[in-house]
Amino acid sequence: MTAMAHEPMATDEETLLDYFLALKTPKGFQAELIEGEIVVTPPTDGDHEDYLSTLKRQVLRKSAADMDESANKGIKAPSSGEDPANRLIPDAVYAPRDLRIFRGAEPWMPCDGITMVVEVTSSKPFGDRTTKRHCYARAGIPLYLLVDRDKSTITLFSDPIADDYVGNITTPFGKPIPLPAPFSFDLDTNDFL
Repeated sequence: MTAMAHEPMATDEETLLDYFLALKTPKGFQAELIEGEIVVTPPTDGDHEDYLSTLKRQVLRKSAADMDESANKGIKAPSSGEDPANRLIPDAVYAPRDLRIFRGAEPWMPCDGITMVVEVTSSKPFGDRTTKRHCYARAGIPLYLLVDRDKSTITLFSDPIADDYVGNITTPFGKPIPLPAPFSFDLDTNDFL
C-alpha cells in the first residue's frame, strides 16, 4: 500500500529534497522520493519476503561471479525533469564483490557499480512496473528484475537506453528465466508458484 506522509508541507525556504530527507516515517515504513513525489510504503507482507528470499538464495549460490547483495539500500537516480534526484529503495541490489560498493556508502549512494536491482511488486504495482523501471534505466543500471505477483510473471529488463530498457524477457512463474553475465545461470521460478 502506498500512502502520502502526514507531515507538515515544506515552506518556501525548504526544498522538496530537504523535506524528504527530514521526513520521519513510522517504524517499519520506508519513504522514497520518486519523480518529485514522496511515496511512503508500509512493511511488506510475508509472501513478498518469501519471493525475495527465494530469489536471493539462488543469486548468491548460483552466480558465476561473486556478488554482494544489499536489501533495502537507498540509491540516488536521475529524475526525468527538474525534480531533485530520485531516492529509491529497491528490494535488492547486486554488485560484483570485488567492487565493494556498499562499504562506506552513504545512506543514499550513487548507482555506479550496481549490476542488478530487484523489485517484488507490492499492493500498488504501477511504481515497480513503470516509474521505478524508468528511474533505474536512466541511472544506467544494466539489469532490472521484476517479480510481478499479480501477473505471476518475472521480467528481466536489460540494455538501458535513456529512460527505459530496450531488452526484456518475461516468463510465467514455474519457468526458468536466464540471467546473463555476470550471473550466468537460469533462475528457477518453480518456488514462486
